[in-house]
Amino acid sequence: MTTPPSPQPRDRAEGTPAVPVPAASQSPPGRRPLIVGAWLWVGLPLAYGVYELVHKAKQLFTG
Repeated sequence: MTTPPSPQPRDRAEGTPAVPVPAASQSPPGRRPLIVGAWLWVGLPLAYGVYELVHKAKQLFTG
């Protein structure tokens, strides 16, 4: 009886499709304002919410 050969270690990227992913710096120049606007649309309310959370947590724990 012979033992089957042990499988070779597989590369993690082996099973992923070979589709090139564009880098952020390669985005079309016309879309950059849209991307910045989208980040601000989400980021500003998020930052304000975190600020309010910290402020109210201080009040809760310090009296």
